[in-house]
Amino acid sequence: MSGWLTGVHTPSVLVTVAGAEGSAPRDAGAHMLVTAGALFDTIGGGHLELEATAIARAMLLDGRTRHVERFPLGPGLGQCCGGVAHLLFELADATHLALLAGRRDVDTFRVVSLHGSAAALCDAAGRVLAGDPVPAFDTEAGTHVAGGWLVDAILAPRAHLVLFGAGHVGAAIVRLLGDLPCRVTWVDERDDLFPDAVPANVRVEATDIPEALVASAPPGASFLVMTHSHALDGRLCEAILARPDVGWFGLIGSITKRRQFEHRLRARGVNGARIDAMVCPIGVPGIEGKQPAVLAIAVVAQLLAVWEGQQSVPVKLPVVSERS
Repeated sequence: MSGWLTGVHTPSVLVTVAGAEGSAPRDAGAHMLVTAGALFDTIGGGHLELEATAIARAMLLDGRTRHVERFPLGPGLGQCCGGVAHLLFELADATHLALLAGRRDVDTFRVVSLHGSAAALCDAAGRVLAGDPVPAFDTEAGTHVAGGWLVDAILAPRAHLVLFGAGHVGAAIVRLLGDLPCRVTWVDERDDLFPDAVPANVRVEATDIPEALVASAPPGASFLVMTHSHALDGRLCEAILARPDVGWFGLIGSITKRRQFEHRLRARGVNGARIDAMVCPIGVPGIEGKQPAVLAIAVVAQLLAVWEGQQSVPVKLPVVSERS
């Protein structure tokens, strides 16, 4: 949810896909923030986005605060996808967007009246954090419309990657993941290798005991090991494979490295089925280039496939304690 929050301090209109029927460019819950001179994020591109941008910029001039419109994409806009998109246009509330920007790791719900002026931000228990009183709503249904209200689910990323290694490939992977709905813990012993600035969804851990980050990772986390040391890689592999709740584990290296590590891990008593689940070499098949950027693309594509498969089964985040 990072892109559309970038223009939080600028007068803007928030465009939300409130519903989608048939084939549409984006699903319900997609957002775009429109200012007088810029766009942040996208509701799908093409003629739909062009029309939505024009409506939003007109709202910045004419004083309207909320507008709902139905767009038949085929007959109305000439788009070959042919579905229907229902868009909600709102004069953005900078206070609400700033609060959302600070809640990237906590599920939050925007509840907005489609026929009035009421709007609120609520937590996962339905309690109002900011805004007006709103009716009870279903927190399990995702973004949806019910009883004249839009319930817009702004969910924390479910995918969490613990990345060991701040070398060239690790840095390239972090740059790609910075625009994706995930959380990254980036670990290395060498503090000087980390850039001065990292994406908002990345937390840097410079530590002499990287194995401790294996133990503290959340259940279902993905792990990627690509350090400067085969000895450290080995210790991390053993620690990761000792956890029964790993979502995915990849180790950078060749078939030869895999065979060497398999032999060492079996000698240390690691279960054979756990070793078989270790992915090495990493990256989607068919991409053979070894440049850091190429390797990063291949690995991120592999991670996306894994994460999308995991999200086909709903995942509940642990309850995060919040102040009332």
